[in-house]
Amino acid sequence: MSEADTPRGASVVVIGAGVTGLSAAWWLARSGIDVVVLDKGIVGWEASGRNGGGASHYQSPLFAEEQRLWPQMDDLLGYPTEYVRERIIIQRDPALLDHYRAVGRMCSAMGYRVDDLDSRQAQAAVPLTDETCLGGIHLRFGGHANPQRTVQAYAWALQDLGGRILQHCPALAIATAGGRVVAVETPRGRIACDALVVAAGPQSGMLLAPLKIDLPVAAARAEMIVTEPAPMMAIGGVDGNGLYGRQTLRGNLAFGGGPHEWIATAPDGPADRPVSPLARNLARRVAEMFPKAARLNVIRSWAGIVENTPDGRPILDRLRDPGNVTVATMSGVGFGLSPASGHAIRDLVVDGVCSFADIAKLGLARFATLEPDWRERRGWAA
Repeated sequence: MSEADTPRGASVVVIGAGVTGLSAAWWLARSGIDVVVLDKGIVGWEASGRNGGGASHYQSPLFAEEQRLWPQMDDLLGYPTEYVRERIIIQRDPALLDHYRAVGRMCSAMGYRVDDLDSRQAQAAVPLTDETCLGGIHLRFGGHANPQRTVQAYAWALQDLGGRILQHCPALAIATAGGRVVAVETPRGRIACDALVVAAGPQSGMLLAPLKIDLPVAAARAEMIVTEPAPMMAIGGVDGNGLYGRQTLRGNLAFGGGPHEWIATAPDGPADRPVSPLARNLARRVAEMFPKAARLNVIRSWAGIVENTPDGRPILDRLRDPGNVTVATMSGVGFGLSPASGHAIRDLVVDGVCSFADIAKLGLARFATLEPDWRERRGWAA
């Protein structure tokens, strides 16, 4: 879209064309709302297009809606996400195996089937492992999708509904009048709005600060590696050994580490990435997890910038002041929850309350007494 074609206004402006912003915009457009999405780069260019693709967030209040929606997303969007149901978690550490079996019992109590796997059963289900695997659990729910395809599917589906996406068009400032947000300033001019959704990942805090809104997030670089193709497994979504990821439809193993593998960085990210030694650590742990694929070469690596809240949980909230602003920051779990988070954001913007779950615990007010130096206390300072 050229500068001459840049819209002068929209009912809702969404800042951020990651998976959360795009899902929110798609849900809004489904309700017949005129929506414009702004992004400093291109759709899904940060962690939304560079993650493990998991969709099994059993600890979230959005979990039930996540599980309801994912099997429908290809049909709802009209484009493929490569979603595949079910997931396996295997472990080489007996304490972690006990932990995940407890997780399995918790999920079973919620009505979601989980099967315990002994070592032999785990090896049969995950043929790239060996006897060093002590066992695991088989989630008969959840699953994974292709992040790149999913982001593009949201974008195309949004545009099919008349939504507009402005790439390479960063939000420079948020304009207010009479206690409400009235426009977003961009390099292409001012875009007026009736309501605003801020889903700009690590940049969200900087955009909201001039409005005297303290959004506690710390930016970090999440890295992943991709191997040569391995023999196809029946279930490609496998976690374990501190890793999350999936086997692609070509057989590649795409895996990243947990929060302990993130490196604090500036919100805009490092100039070159990935540049850290973590790729070697990830490769070692993939080889330990899948000994029968240990000789595969790593053919590429990814790094996306994510934002982390102090307690590791998302912030989904419609603010009281300005009252027409909804904030969405997913703290590293945005991809899998995106069908549900987009639905929740649509509800907050239109109705002021989420229609399908109690998300009060995800409100910004929980950080009202947060210590000012929380980043330093947690060792998260860049």
